[in-house]
Amino acid sequence: MADDTPRAGDAPRRADGSGVPVTAPVPGAGDGAPEGPGAPVKRRLGVMGGTFDPIHHGHLVAASEVAARFHLDEVVFVPTGKPWQKSHQRVSPAEDRYLMTVIATASNPQFSVSRIDVDRPGTTYTIDTLRDLYRENPDADLFFITGADALAQILGWRDAAELFSLAHFIGVTRPGHTLADPGLPDGGVSLIEVPALAISSTDCRARVAAGEPVWYLVPDGVVRYINKRRLYRDHPAPKR
Repeated sequence: MADDTPRAGDAPRRADGSGVPVTAPVPGAGDGAPEGPGAPVKRRLGVMGGTFDPIHHGHLVAASEVAARFHLDEVVFVPTGKPWQKSHQRVSPAEDRYLMTVIATASNPQFSVSRIDVDRPGTTYTIDTLRDLYRENPDADLFFITGADALAQILGWRDAAELFSLAHFIGVTRPGHTLADPGLPDGGVSLIEVPALAISSTDCRARVAAGEPVWYLVPDGVVRYINKRRLYRDHPAPKR
């Protein structure tokens, strides 16, 4: 899932239905009414960035759950071009990862896929993703969806101070997970618990390499695409 500001309040709290509130009112939350007379109602656009190598049901469940709980109008999946965190790791071609994401999301009218990171030259940074989407969607509030573990590293991302002016960050976590306070700005982040799906892209790649099935871990169309393109056949096999 893509990379960034000084301590300004308490640690992010959960928006998980357990009675634990978010740290501050979520931008655009409430009844969707305009801010003033004649002001247009802004769309609520979720942004789910990631390598998606491959995309799996955990990604889709997380996006769907966030969309429901935060009343998002749309979730746009943004496959990274050249992920900066994985510059020393092997990553499948961007076009393959983009097409797998298109296949996986095609059946949900609330989901869409963007090529902005795939088509942008150079290394992919979240700040560039959000700047581009902010310019392209002046009528929308952005909600960036990421894993809760990534939130602990966000202060080290490029142009960290600008990120929270562009989007509200939503950290997806498993039930019972706690996050140490990394000094994130008050009101800039929410945590949300989703059903615990122990699925990872790393596991899926390793299973394919070992000749093991990934049916029901990734969407059926993605399984067929992986087989057709013979992806991950020479990746390291899982250790048992």
